[in-house]
Amino acid sequence: MTDPLWQPSPARVAGTNLSAFMAKVKDDWGVDCAGYDGLYDWSIAEIEKFWLSLWDFCGVIAETRGETVLTDGDKMPGAKFFPEARLCFAENLLRRRDDGDAMVFWGEDQVKRRLSHRELYDGVSRLAQALSAAGVGEGDRVAGFMPNMPETVMAALATNALGAVWSSCSPDFGVQGVLDRFGQIEPKVLFCPDGYHYNGKRHDSLARVREFASQLPSLTQVVIVPYLGEASDLVGTGIAGIERAVSLDTFIAPHAAKEIAFHRTDFNAPLYIMYSSGTTGKPKCIVHGQGGTLLQHLKEHRLQCDVKPGDRVFYFTTCGWMMWNWLISALACEATLLLYDGSPFHPSGNILWDFAATERCTLFGTSAKYIDAMKNAGLDIAATHDLSALRTIASTGSPLVPEGFDYIYERVKRDVCLSSIAGGTDIVACFVAGNPIGPVWRGEIQKRCLAMAVEVFDDDGKPIRGEKGELVCTKPFPSMPVGFWDDPGDARYRAAYFETYPNIWRHGDYVALTAHGGIVIYGRSDATLNPGGVRIGTAEIYRQVEQLPEVEEAIVVGQDWDDDVRVILFVRLAAGATLDEALTQQIKTRVREGCTPRHVPAKVIAVADIPRTKSGKIVELAVRDVIHGRTIKNQEALANPEALHLYVNLPELRT
Repeated sequence: MTDPLWQPSPARVAGTNLSAFMAKVKDDWGVDCAGYDGLYDWSIAEIEKFWLSLWDFCGVIAETRGETVLTDGDKMPGAKFFPEARLCFAENLLRRRDDGDAMVFWGEDQVKRRLSHRELYDGVSRLAQALSAAGVGEGDRVAGFMPNMPETVMAALATNALGAVWSSCSPDFGVQGVLDRFGQIEPKVLFCPDGYHYNGKRHDSLARVREFASQLPSLTQVVIVPYLGEASDLVGTGIAGIERAVSLDTFIAPHAAKEIAFHRTDFNAPLYIMYSSGTTGKPKCIVHGQGGTLLQHLKEHRLQCDVKPGDRVFYFTTCGWMMWNWLISALACEATLLLYDGSPFHPSGNILWDFAATERCTLFGTSAKYIDAMKNAGLDIAATHDLSALRTIASTGSPLVPEGFDYIYERVKRDVCLSSIAGGTDIVACFVAGNPIGPVWRGEIQKRCLAMAVEVFDDDGKPIRGEKGELVCTKPFPSMPVGFWDDPGDARYRAAYFETYPNIWRHGDYVALTAHGGIVIYGRSDATLNPGGVRIGTAEIYRQVEQLPEVEEAIVVGQDWDDDVRVILFVRLAAGATLDEALTQQIKTRVREGCTPRHVPAKVIAVADIPRTKSGKIVELAVRDVIHGRTIKNQEALANPEALHLYVNLPELRT
């Protein structure tokens, strides 16, 4: 393709935060960046100056910033940003106290609520006082087994206002999945709902809470938030047989809203504990810092996504995915959060777009899989919804295929910046993301993020362009983890990211830098296929196979065979389709013509379901282990662990 799918108008470019920031860089440092690429190059060459300018541009609230921007900048891990600074993350997110919308919440089509910035501030004030009265202080852990609802945001900010550490997962986790996570960090207080809505049904969560809370001896209080029922249904203590349980109303009743005494801590003090997927072992507990998370999210929201005061920001996520943490930081831009909890397809595939149109959404965030599902369902959103307020669509979770780009511009909105973004829980941020002043090219993530020294390395550790290799980051950045929980000497932390290339972050994505300065992601490095020693990204195969109307979705893995690796493709078929010889041959031909002969699967096998994590990512490594007879230790990390049984001892894989 010789032309981009979208190009911002000169007027739109002039009105972006990014253009204003480039003017500030010129004023501060006398540097005329001449577009995104110039700004990117400067941000890598002058990392300290970049973060200083961003701090001022975003108006970070702090007790002090200090004189030092970066110490040990040549060490990863070991580098520290703003080591003298003292601030409070929550204070920066609660800078508004007016009657404008802070949060609008839809729980499917069952619950609709809105809270003003004043109500948000007052709610955080009361919760912070209640948590303090419960003995929570700096460094203590507070956990949320919660839906994506306003009380979850308030509980997280109240936790941080005290200098304590927040950690959450969604209420569809099983008992062992919760214990694998919260059991490691020993929370003092737990927030949980009485239940939640999903796919039009009411789901109880208190039975599981009763089971796992009794196995968390560190808990001194369980706070039950009404969602299915009314607050009056939850009275007294010992609710539903849960020890030390009180309703939210009872918990905050003694405390009237007042000015919050924000507890300012070191820039690198813990803010969040987040978790790796845990499909190949007990989840790693990744600790993220206050200031680094704030600065990275301000950069990504303000500069990469052009979020402005008064904007209305939506991301379809649960509280077990880092995009929830990313979403709530939009409050620091003085934006409104649009929170949705439940199925994105109930009562129809239009529900998220109904929300976006009704609430004048300006940034709509979702997963690539959701966009693919919309395309397969033939939804023509542009014809049915008023999206005139929408400026940005963000996609993450897995690579967005070129046909997904086509669908957005053909069936959702022509004049929109489609920002495919990628990073991860590991950095609670992005390595590659949008560029609101530049073009969108079909199938490409627009740019490397500012001040992220992203390169692509070949097998010899040399930087390459236009070829596939490892995504690495060669310089430190503020949202590198503070460390892993209970990791003496940072041994596991170093092994996770710095073992392959000393002093360089290896992220584990298999990617290529394009001629436009963008990025294409071909899958996870540890899931790449190696038939005949040739590395193949799984996303390349998915793109071809999932265009066939007979294939709903697929998962591809490598099977050890005859001292080599052969490609095995599992397909979940559309209703009414049959995997006969004709369809099998059609699939193989499609892969051969769209990729290479080496991509062609040795076996194509129909399955009824494909296992995925709670955040919707398919688990290639777990399937690979199952077909090789290896035990999957933490099936609780999966949304549908029963699907793994479909891959055990398959006769097709014995020949």
